[in-house]
Amino acid sequence: MPSTTAILRSNPVPRDREGSPWTGLAAVYAKELADHLTSVIMRVIEWLVVLVGLGAVYMAVQQLRTVTAEDRFLFLKLFTESRESLPINFISLITILIPLIAIALGFDSINGEFNRRTMSRVLAQPLYRDALLLGKFLAGLTTIAISLVSLFLLVFGLGLLMLGVPPSSEEVLRAISFLVAAIAYGGVWLAAAMLFSVLFRSPATAAMCAVGLWLLFTFLWPILVNFLAASIGATPESIATGQPTITQIELQLSLSRLSPNTLFQETMAAMLTPSNRALGLVSLADIMGSIPGAPLRFGQSLLLIWPQLTALVAAVIVLFAITYVSFQRQEIRA
Repeated sequence: MPSTTAILRSNPVPRDREGSPWTGLAAVYAKELADHLTSVIMRVIEWLVVLVGLGAVYMAVQQLRTVTAEDRFLFLKLFTESRESLPINFISLITILIPLIAIALGFDSINGEFNRRTMSRVLAQPLYRDALLLGKFLAGLTTIAISLVSLFLLVFGLGLLMLGVPPSSEEVLRAISFLVAAIAYGGVWLAAAMLFSVLFRSPATAAMCAVGLWLLFTFLWPILVNFLAASIGATPESIATGQPTITQIELQLSLSRLSPNTLFQETMAAMLTPSNRALGLVSLADIMGSIPGAPLRFGQSLLLIWPQLTALVAAVIVLFAITYVSFQRQEIRA
């Protein structure tokens, strides 16, 4: 595989673009994407995609045998249904799979160049740090997108073969929206992994910090949120009755939404379960005039998850900005 230096030398930069901070972005992107797609990590990702797709569809189809074909959103149940004996569905599997893929692609993206002593040689070319960092991030995000698109196509293809029912246009739109949210969710963990790759010169330390952050938000954050909400918003009445107040519930929701896992799970709940009409406290005004169990239209579900989707994209931008500032301040010597 040719190095970034060789690619830049074989594709000289025009003189009128020598001052652009994005000089060499295409070369870095192409080289990093080729490395990702031909690496051992990509082979592992391919097997994970196949196993997750086959396992999720098999468990969902086993449960859907009891569902009538008149169900309007039968195809979406491939993502949400699970066997009663094994409560694991596509959603739970992909929530674990996406962060692991993103961390594997980004934990050594920057410090690996330092350890191989190639960073100074790469930046000695007509290449700015901006283009190097953005090219690596876009290549990793493209690899995540390719993996997720392949997984979704595999699930839809197996669903067509095993169910014999084509998806409706609304189901396709909901699946595409969910796919966009999944890519944004992967971008959050990729940006976090690249941030640790910039802060720590050891790839092992960067990987452990990224995995530790994922474990914090996945397992420990819900426990901490419940404890903080119960401690901060406690009142004599709530302590006496043992029932949480509205203030405690609102505080718990606000704190839990600091986690990208919660934002992604709420997005999945709204897009893959059309009958879900709210993602927080439900008042009488929210359900007034509605039919219980009636599904929302696609546009209404999209409005429901718009804050969560915006927060995921904002998290990607903030983490990448912190990574960018940290990388710009680092000293690089030959």
